[in-house]
Amino acid sequence: MVGPSGSLGKLWHSDAGFPLIEARAVVRPCPNTHENALDSGKHLVQVEYVKRSREPIIRMRLPALYSRKSWRGRRVPDPAGRRQFMALGVALAGGALFGRDAARAAESFPPQDPPWSKTLGPGVVDRPYGQPSPFVKDVIRRNVPWLTATRESSVSFSPLQDLSGIVTPNGLFFERHHSGRADVDPRRHRLMIHGLVERPLLLTMQDIERFPSVSRIYFLECPANGGMEWRGAQLDSLQFTHGMISCAEWTGVKLSTLLEEVGLKKEAKWLLAEGADGAHMTRSLPLAKCLDDCLIVYAQNGEALRPEQGFPLRLLVPGWEGNVSVKWLRRLKLGDKPWFTREETSKYTDLMPDGSARGFTWVMDAKSVITFPCPEKPPRGAGLYEIRGLAWSGRGKVKAVDVSVDGGVSWTRAELKAPVMDKALTRFTLAWRWDGKPALLQSRAVDETGYVQPTIAQLRKVRGLNSTYHNNSIQTWQVKPDGRVHNVQLA
Repeated sequence: MVGPSGSLGKLWHSDAGFPLIEARAVVRPCPNTHENALDSGKHLVQVEYVKRSREPIIRMRLPALYSRKSWRGRRVPDPAGRRQFMALGVALAGGALFGRDAARAAESFPPQDPPWSKTLGPGVVDRPYGQPSPFVKDVIRRNVPWLTATRESSVSFSPLQDLSGIVTPNGLFFERHHSGRADVDPRRHRLMIHGLVERPLLLTMQDIERFPSVSRIYFLECPANGGMEWRGAQLDSLQFTHGMISCAEWTGVKLSTLLEEVGLKKEAKWLLAEGADGAHMTRSLPLAKCLDDCLIVYAQNGEALRPEQGFPLRLLVPGWEGNVSVKWLRRLKLGDKPWFTREETSKYTDLMPDGSARGFTWVMDAKSVITFPCPEKPPRGAGLYEIRGLAWSGRGKVKAVDVSVDGGVSWTRAELKAPVMDKALTRFTLAWRWDGKPALLQSRAVDETGYVQPTIAQLRKVRGLNSTYHNNSIQTWQVKPDGRVHNVQLA
């Protein structure tokens, strides 16, 4: 704590059987060290014991800090207790709170009753739909204004740096629209299933909801997640480098159930899914995937889909690039070959170094990222930290995650936190004692197929520099001695 010389505030203590003693914390230019002082680096924070004051800042009950030694007929702190008391006082003052701010903050510390403990709060249904606390108002989705020409065909990013666990709250789930958000009236919405089927159907939402339901936790990732980083590190932000991924519990009907209901003709090999948005988003899918684990979902995390996630109905294709999970689903057509729509020819293909383009590269390969420390959440000085992160794979479960603090020179196996599920986000952690020196933090995921997350150099060797999609390379965070964290790439 560094500041001008003078009083920072008063700390006073009382307990049953102990007389009231007041301590005043004072910042002075550094003299010789003293047992009642804590060296702050530039100044010395000292404690002076003075007579009782009527302007306390912090009240606390700390009998453990006091000995039974007597001084002038009353009990006083012993030397070790004084140092603890002094250090605690500075900590309670927040290290950067002075005068009136410190006093106001201290009024909320136990055993004092803070202001919110002295009044009645709003009653039930004051907010018929629950809202986050105003103290976390900055935990929101964000976009990069220069990334796209308009917001109607753009993306917002989930604040991974502020999230806990593996399930993304509905209000923070990333968005990707091709013609803006469609606001669909569920009473007028229908799902048509036709083409190479025996019994074409036109289903209402009530029809769909009567079929046997399932709930599954799956991640959803835009294939352009990390796309800005192909040519080099762009943004010092976890949210903007990796925020086009989220994970939720999805509830709906197995696609295979509906296809069984209509009856497939033997010629049927492909399915076309079409959305009801202005872009009429359409994608071709092989029938084998449709019969495997695809869902027609109407609920997310226990409530109806949000409009930005396809209310009232969407397709969910686990482990594959997010745009094939068509939102506002209105039509499924069975055919004998793919349709080669705009979104699978001019878009969502990977331009290779020889000028050719890879198509139908649906699977999201194994990937991971460290979510703490990161540019938005840097470390605060040397000491013990828990490195935290997320890993996932569109091919199944994450088998292992390795972490490096020296840019990949050496690796340590991280702990995977349960639950570890198929095609879902998986948390990993590793204890790290930072010595305050420069560090290069990386994580490397391995999935149950044996696939190992590559470096950006390995990807570029195969894919070149013209890709936008499917960048699942190892992310490097550069930690500076002052704690700042930067997005960098290693040659």
